[in-house]
Amino acid sequence: MKFEKVTKYPNAVLPQRATRGSAGYDFECVEDTVIPAHSIRLLPTGIKCEIDYGFYLQLALRSSTPMKKGLMLANGIGIIDADYYNNESNEGHIMFQVYNFTDEEITIKAGERIGQGVFLPYAITDGDAAISDVRTGGFGST
Repeated sequence: MKFEKVTKYPNAVLPQRATRGSAGYDFECVEDTVIPAHSIRLLPTGIKCEIDYGFYLQLALRSSTPMKKGLMLANGIGIIDADYYNNESNEGHIMFQVYNFTDEEITIKAGERIGQGVFLPYAITDGDAAISDVRTGGFGST
């Protein structure tokens, strides 16, 4: 597994774990982003990730984000599949989909830590027959 910068964002910061015991890699927002009240926005990280088959990257917000910022992941958790990497649509750009549940506009500044990613294994059923061998899009394509 390997994090890389998306071509469009050479200033992106590669995710790192804060401590030896940390499971999650901390992600930063790569550009200032405004989230209007009661709205959903994608927070760009400028990062893509080459993931070994049999694993996925699970995205979660930092535990303090709902109380401090009034944001939550709009989709509960984010799942980055191994074949999302270098897809034709967005190069595999990892973004956090957030919902602003407050009555105020919220701004996330470039460089602000927004979430974390944890690599997890997954299993498939006996006789599994995936619909396709090839991903044909980016965000939300499977």
